[in-house]
Amino acid sequence: QVQLVESGGGLVQAGGSLRLSCVASGRFFSINSMGWYRQAPGKQRELVAAITSGGSTNYADSVKDRFTISRDNAKNTVYLQMSSLKPEDTAVYYCNAHISAITFAQTNYWGQGTQVTVSS
Repeated sequence: QVQLVESGGGLVQAGGSLRLSCVASGRFFSINSMGWYRQAPGKQRELVAAITSGGSTNYADSVKDRFTISRDNAKNTVYLQMSSLKPEDTAVYYCNAHISAITFAQTNYWGQGTQVTVSS
């Protein structure tokens, strides 16, 4: 059973910083792309940032130059460093990973979500 467990959310003032972490655990062959999504109340879930196994990154326009995604393949962990936070960044942030089983079948996994609240 593969699990993604997020940590690092919380309450921060506008202009502040937070770092989210997500660890993948369980039995699998490899982790392919990993990413962070967010969902604000009344809105659809949207991609924030993604990173491939080779380190190529992709960001939503709204977070470019403020957020940085990275991963530690040895620790099966993906990070999201968030800086210059704005109230509109308030949302539940979800970790996502495309993971290959030992059978090479690929499955899309989600974490349980972590709340990020930015006060003005």
